[in-house]
Amino acid sequence: MAIVDINGDPLTLERLEGSQIEDNSQVGMLLKQYATHPSQGLTPAKLATLLAESEQGNLAAMADLAKDMEDKDAHLLCEIGKRRRALLGLNWQVKPPRNPSKAEEQDADRLSEILEDATWFTDLVYDLSDGILKGFAATELQWDYIESQHVITGYEFIDQNVFTTPHGDHNNLRLNNGTQDGEALNAFGWALHTHRSKSGYVHRAGLATVLAWPFLFKNYSIRDLAEFLEIYGLPLRLGKYPSGASQDEKNTLLKAVLSIGHNAGGIIPRGMDIEFQNAAQGQSDPFEAMIRWCEQSQSKAILGGTLTSQADGKSSTNALGNIHMEARKDLTESDARQLEQTLTRDVLYPMHALSSKSYSGNRRIPRLVLETTESEDIAKLAPAIQVLVETGVKIPQSWANEKLQIPVPDKDEPILRPVSAQSAGLPAAALSTSVAALTTEFKDRTAQQELDTALNAITSGNMRDEYKATLQPLLDKLNQSEELAAIELAELYPSLDQDSLTEMLTKLFFVSELWGMINE
Repeated sequence: MAIVDINGDPLTLERLEGSQIEDNSQVGMLLKQYATHPSQGLTPAKLATLLAESEQGNLAAMADLAKDMEDKDAHLLCEIGKRRRALLGLNWQVKPPRNPSKAEEQDADRLSEILEDATWFTDLVYDLSDGILKGFAATELQWDYIESQHVITGYEFIDQNVFTTPHGDHNNLRLNNGTQDGEALNAFGWALHTHRSKSGYVHRAGLATVLAWPFLFKNYSIRDLAEFLEIYGLPLRLGKYPSGASQDEKNTLLKAVLSIGHNAGGIIPRGMDIEFQNAAQGQSDPFEAMIRWCEQSQSKAILGGTLTSQADGKSSTNALGNIHMEARKDLTESDARQLEQTLTRDVLYPMHALSSKSYSGNRRIPRLVLETTESEDIAKLAPAIQVLVETGVKIPQSWANEKLQIPVPDKDEPILRPVSAQSAGLPAAALSTSVAALTTEFKDRTAQQELDTALNAITSGNMRDEYKATLQPLLDKLNQSEELAAIELAELYPSLDQDSLTEMLTKLFFVSELWGMINE
């Protein structure tokens, strides 16, 4: 059977050797170039031009702008980092296809073992999540042949600015080798993650196109605020020169006016004056309000809300915070579902196709699953399950294990068992005798007779002497009358230690409950 990638393109093993980036000199030159830093002198007109160029296949400009945004905007970096790092805390597992054969289960276990031993896998998950902001993230895989099987041994993160899209095919990412259509990526050579933060072609799928505008407006406000703080509180200096002053004299007066506010001194030619008007008026609130609006817009776009990043002291309640946290959980689950598809397609499937005995095409393949569900509250779920089971609802054990996130034990793995009767406080021999008394000849005897038999078993020779000595007088009085038994109990109570009485009653209650369950 010919080996093909997930899209049906044939594979040649020669392509697994070496690096496609290094073999292509034109692409390699792009990696060596310095970033253009388009955020320098960014204006609304310049940003609109960058967006238009990205639609025409030039992904480098927007990729460089997204990197500048991360470098210059601490709030944006913090918020996008929350989404990316949330994926690192998720547990994962490799699952075989539905109704797997023994060979498919073994292959899934083998792939899981390979990824568990891979020191690079966690870094790969983080680097691929870079597509949340930039629309896509690409890593070139490194292969090796170990123990008669092809195994991925590492990867190299490749910058987004070396990719392009052919004219008229906006979702087909290719290496920018200087040609109009670019160079197709080698089969099994790449882990290419396209992240759809919103619907659209790849150049619009990331959050960069949304966050670029608040980033731009925020920079304007920060610049204006800095200029305001520079002159705030300083008086207005007004220089006056006499008529007929030369240009050099005017320049001298201007320098003196500009420097005297900070230097607190200066000189001017005779006949010129400097007047000090009122200090600069105004306040910083308008600038701070604009900055706050931009940051809240960024938080909404990235995390779905603002109360998980900053509180305003007015609308920030615990209930609203919980709602915003639920929105974050939805985003994490969405990110995980998209990322696990890429990891299944570009990491698991190649190793499965090249080295698995159960490989039969690209339909039945193992898949990587990122666990996003949280464990249910055992204290709340356990009683509900008991009630449902007792009423006849058929609940699969696997469902309960999944809800409580309790792993299914292996065949020979020790498991926890119910507490034994010995630890409940009743001697094993007495319990055995009591159970025998409760279950023998049950059909022909009344409930009271069964209880009397159980009490006789408790006070038999199998019971400890101190309990027998305490209970026997009470039982004797009980045979005579209930009134005498009550008097006897009142007389016995002061002579009993509190702990001893509690232990005695606990054992009696245990046997009574056991008898009641059998008698139902």
